[in-house]
Amino acid sequence: MTARLLEGGPLADQIRAEVAAEVKTMKVQPGLCAVLVGEDPASQTYVASKGKATEEAGMYSRTVRLPATASEAELLKLLDDLNADKKIHGILCQLPLPKHINTEIVLNRVDPRKDVDGFHPINVGKLVLGDPTAFRAAPGATRP
Repeated sequence: MTARLLEGGPLADQIRAEVAAEVKTMKVQPGLCAVLVGEDPASQTYVASKGKATEEAGMYSRTVRLPATASEAELLKLLDDLNADKKIHGILCQLPLPKHINTEIVLNRVDPRKDVDGFHPINVGKLVLGDPTAFRAAPGATRP
């Protein structure tokens, strides 16, 4: 087999167009919420790019920014609210979190059906086992 050079830009554009076309066929507009705790510049850039890509694909995008001083309890309450929000089908909790917040507790709090990063232990286990239900869409984000 010979190596083949892939042009990343055109391939990414093609995938984005396919996703946008798929979103148009859905009964409910998928929604992504990115959660950013603190002011890390790289994290801010990443979260902004995810929001832009989400909107370009025709999805609902929301970003919640909490100060670096936010408590773990505040973040967990926010995640509980997002887990219950029918407009939000995916949650991205940007890492790293401030040192006073337990990352494992936070990642475990995200509903596995809304875990877009795949960090919840249920999703990690399903991925390792090759389970086809890994990363199944959250309720409401269905096609006709």
